[in-house]
Amino acid sequence: MSELVMDELKKVKNHLMTGVSYMIPSVVVGGICIAGALATGTPGAKGMEVTSVLANHILNIGVAGFTLMIPILAGYIAYSLAGKPGVVPGMIGGYLANQPIADSPYKAGFLGAIVMGLFAGYIVKWIKGWKVPSYLRPVMPIFVIPILSSLLVGLTYIYLLGQPIASVMGGITDGLKSISQQGAVVIAIITGLMIAFDMGGPVNKTACMFAFGLMAEGVYTVMGPIGIAICTPPLGMGLATLLARRKYSEEELEAGKAALAMGMIGITEGAIPFAAADPLRVLPSIMTGSAVGAVIGALGKVADHAPHGGPIVLPVVDNPLFYILGIVVGTVVTALLVNSLKVDVSKEYARQA
Repeated sequence: MSELVMDELKKVKNHLMTGVSYMIPSVVVGGICIAGALATGTPGAKGMEVTSVLANHILNIGVAGFTLMIPILAGYIAYSLAGKPGVVPGMIGGYLANQPIADSPYKAGFLGAIVMGLFAGYIVKWIKGWKVPSYLRPVMPIFVIPILSSLLVGLTYIYLLGQPIASVMGGITDGLKSISQQGAVVIAIITGLMIAFDMGGPVNKTACMFAFGLMAEGVYTVMGPIGIAICTPPLGMGLATLLARRKYSEEELEAGKAALAMGMIGITEGAIPFAAADPLRVLPSIMTGSAVGAVIGALGKVADHAPHGGPIVLPVVDNPLFYILGIVVGTVVTALLVNSLKVDVSKEYARQA
């Protein structure tokens, strides 16, 4: 692959990471509010039914957070490419991608939003490069560029891109709805590895979005194993620091306490400090632990009715004993594996000296 192509792919990755980083607060607000509100409800025919007025308001706030995250993702991908004029057309593209398309009941969702965000960014960047008369320049960024680029993005999506993307999403959704128990285990392994791979990065978010899309279709048994996989990296690293203190620096021992707290509320990013410091030992360990925990959840037919993970969503989980078992086993596997790979801090320093 040529150096030019590699450079462009690296730029695209940076644009995606910008979109993801702006989207994460919306995901956290949506996930925590929805999980908290559903925890007050009771199981019903359509999942958890919330009867408290206050809890319903909190649920609506959470739903708003999750509704906004797709347009935010697309908008800030475009922003990364083209600056402020890219935000509105990108968000409009993301909004359209998150709506049912024509006669299809499916949405393009997360994948469609990425495509539309990149498309909007390149369109705006192209228009910004036009040579225009001096009297038009003041109105270009606030009038001409937003309207023209939004129309190009929206109409291109509606007439060219929307239906094919929705068909792919529909095929995936239909396939997962009919998966056998063996298929559920395979899906659990794949999504478990993805969740722990980059801890909140695009691979992690792809697995989450996949499960969120299925939840919208009434399928909760993919989110169950993912809910387990989400919390085992920070819990596992926190436990590892408690079991073998001599293998971790003082800073890592402090980070271990924070990781345990973040794991309890399903914040996978709590393991990032450990992975950043020692990726070759930590990443394989947390990925293995998440996959093992997710498989236990799949075998136990665990279903998570909240688009979030960790012990905090236990009240809205079906088959909670398997959910707890998956978290415990995944956490222990992570801790024992990473500690078996690590050496004492003093020996590590001596080796590097």
